[in-house]
Amino acid sequence: MSDPSLEELAESARNRGLKLVRSRVRTPGRRRFGKVGLTDPSGKGVFGMDAKGPTAQPAEVEDYLRTIGAKDWGASLDVAVLPRRKKPKRLAANDAEPPARPAPAPARPKEKPKPKLREAKPADAPRLAELIHELGHEISDKQVRKNLATLKSAGETPLVATLEKSVVGLVGLHRMVTVHRPAAVGRIPVLVIAREAQGLGLGRMLVDAAEQWCRKKGCQLIEVTSNDRRAEAHAFYRHMGYERSSIRFFKKL
Repeated sequence: MSDPSLEELAESARNRGLKLVRSRVRTPGRRRFGKVGLTDPSGKGVFGMDAKGPTAQPAEVEDYLRTIGAKDWGASLDVAVLPRRKKPKRLAANDAEPPARPAPAPARPKEKPKPKLREAKPADAPRLAELIHELGHEISDKQVRKNLATLKSAGETPLVATLEKSVVGLVGLHRMVTVHRPAAVGRIPVLVIAREAQGLGLGRMLVDAAEQWCRKKGCQLIEVTSNDRRAEAHAFYRHMGYERSSIRFFKKL
């Protein structure tokens, strides 16, 4: 198996709240040359690290991150297990029977907050700017607020996902008419989920909502754009039934 690119490993590590650390040794053949490791946000070693730095091969780190991803899928299945009751000790035959006591009711598991969807508001601008920064786009709160006003006037206000009133996800909405299509085309121009809220099914919720919006607008086709480097996002869209059909080009004006 060939080693993955360090850029892909760094992206995959960031998606799991970790940091990829690369060896500072630049001379081939020397110990630790080409080695990498993982740390948490505080700098504490998580995998492939010792007191002197990285010790793992890129392929080993890739396997470790893939294992974490599989565990995240399993963790997203919310299964509550009630504690088993201990059997009371038996008394000797000549001991007096204790008075009957009602069995204590099992503790009810604390319900997890349920995500909700709503239209984005101007007050969301600071948080939306943070989420957009996670995609690698630099934008100010002021510009986000201005863009929201423009999109609202066009009837294309983005949707946000919230958990306990905190914005943790964003999906953009767009409808366009082209000369070569028999019906309007819908587009998802942006989709992002906060790192701390990934694995809760919010991506699917937002995409489903975007598709419903496009159907109501008369669209018979929906498309989405995604950066070439975001391999995990590509896998998500394929899982949602999307097919790769073209290559996107752009030019700054």
